[in-house]
Amino acid sequence: MMNLLQAQQVAQLQSPDKSIALNVFLSASGEIQYRIQKSGINVIQPSALGVMMKGHDFTQGMKLVMTSKPERITDSYQTKNAKKSSILYQANQLVISFANPEKEKMDIIFRLSDDGVAFRYRFPWIKNNETIVKEQSSFTFDRKTRAWLQPMSEAKTGFEHCHPSYEEHYLQDISVGTVSPLKSGWVYPALFKTDQTWVLITEAALDGTYCGTRLINDSASSVYSIGFADPREVFTGGGYLPQSNKPWLTPWRIIAIGSLKTIAESTLGTDLAPAAVLKDTSFVKPGRASWSWINSKDDNITFEEQKKYIDYAYNMHWQYCLVDADWDTKIGYDKIAELSSYAKPKNVGLILWYNSAGDWNTIRYHPKDILLTKEGREKEFSRLQAMGIKGVKIDFFGGDGQSMIQYYIDILNDAAKYKLLVNFHGATLPRGWQRTYPHLMTAEAIYGMEMVTFDQKAADKQANHCAMLPFTRNTFDPMDFTPMNLTGLTSSNCTRKTTPAFELALSVLFLSGIQHYAQSPEGMVHVPDDVKEFLRKLPDNWDNVKFLEGYPGKYAVIARRSGDRWYIAGINGENSEKKINLDISSFKKRKATLFTDGTNSELFSKTTRNTTGQNKFDLTLNANGGFVMVLE
Repeated sequence: MMNLLQAQQVAQLQSPDKSIALNVFLSASGEIQYRIQKSGINVIQPSALGVMMKGHDFTQGMKLVMTSKPERITDSYQTKNAKKSSILYQANQLVISFANPEKEKMDIIFRLSDDGVAFRYRFPWIKNNETIVKEQSSFTFDRKTRAWLQPMSEAKTGFEHCHPSYEEHYLQDISVGTVSPLKSGWVYPALFKTDQTWVLITEAALDGTYCGTRLINDSASSVYSIGFADPREVFTGGGYLPQSNKPWLTPWRIIAIGSLKTIAESTLGTDLAPAAVLKDTSFVKPGRASWSWINSKDDNITFEEQKKYIDYAYNMHWQYCLVDADWDTKIGYDKIAELSSYAKPKNVGLILWYNSAGDWNTIRYHPKDILLTKEGREKEFSRLQAMGIKGVKIDFFGGDGQSMIQYYIDILNDAAKYKLLVNFHGATLPRGWQRTYPHLMTAEAIYGMEMVTFDQKAADKQANHCAMLPFTRNTFDPMDFTPMNLTGLTSSNCTRKTTPAFELALSVLFLSGIQHYAQSPEGMVHVPDDVKEFLRKLPDNWDNVKFLEGYPGKYAVIARRSGDRWYIAGINGENSEKKINLDISSFKKRKATLFTDGTNSELFSKTTRNTTGQNKFDLTLNANGGFVMVLE
């Protein structure tokens, strides 16, 4: 680490509320470092900046060329697929220009908002193909810092060699410096607690010139650095390293900083993403979906079973029905068109599954090999549009290399042309893509409900795992966890360990542009009418959010607003009862309807209360239990 006594401070910047401060230093040998403080206390200790290109070194021998004047950045945008529908981003921006010994220029752009810091690199001189072989950017923490991190899985491992797909359990409350057990680093968003301040690190504005990155570290230090994709994580014949032949802006490195409330309410992951590229977003309709596979698996991708799930979606006022793998042979295109026509007057749209294909996995599920080229995608997507299909779920990508990231983006661009919604499964983290490509409704990139159907160990850990996600994976990006199994998994030998009210709470707690529910129609028959009515009227997107209380892996209580109504969802991630005193006076609502776990043979207990003068609720959450409250 650079000794700051031997370094010159070349710039400083504060957030609009002055609570976050950035200092940038240049050593005598031309190494660039930065430091971040929150309320005067170091949050990120002096940490390295710079990149190494093939033939060009921007990590040492750097000289300061110019520092811009601080500039206020204001950006407002609307979204139907986030924790807020109308978002205002305000930050102070500073651009510092450096030159390397060849006199080639590198700009570093910093932005400080009240909830965090972002920075990226700019190379305005590039005209011919250049390749970045290493990014020096790092995040150095105090040695006493604790971390909540998900290991990145090793490329070409897992089911039919389909990893990585961001499907591991989190290591929770670990010491910084702990080495990832899978030896491939840690995924975003990565959560840290240094003293009393929480820090969440991620990236945004990832385009086809760059690879998806992760954090890497070793046990000897508390430094986390940007790590690139594995060389095997590529589209056939493509590369894994960042490359560009035009003036280049690298992805934003994002550091959300503050209380847990700050983290849970922050929108930095989309604030730093490019604005929407679609001119026509009229076809982008969030909603809820029925889905047979989670309950009846491969053998029941049949015409009659899908018809039953269309009727189920219609009965529940859900807008979509997902038809999973092998539909092209088990049902066939003609009968799928018939199903689409059957679903249309019921206002249910079909979503069809595809294998991403290529030689990066050995998975045999199909349709396969028809999305690999632009011609193939256009032909297929045109056919789907003519059949009235509303969206595609594309699975088993297996990689974050530059060429694979370009493949994701090519799919999004071609799907937009044919007005198809997109769900990436077995996939990378979206990293704010849902703002740039609003028809990207969701992505899996999580150890989700399907794992609970396969593995009792996953079922045993589900409550704890779910209580991690509002603070990590689901903080900025939509997540296709496929939640809400109220009555037990019908196709599994695994025993669900969460309670019905816990599962109901996930319908509000988890964010996904399309929420695919794991509840079977057979099980829904046993659900009380008032809970069914709650699910029929549940909003498809949210206007605002309030974090009420919680702790990663232990519990989470979050309120979401749609129109004039507030919905409060709480889950207990632990195996013991938890008492919560909930004060709802700030919501200024007169009526509260509370759903908790039932007693004896009842799935749920419902109470309705006039809250005038009675704004406090003493709630006891069962082990692995939960609740939902509606305020109006």
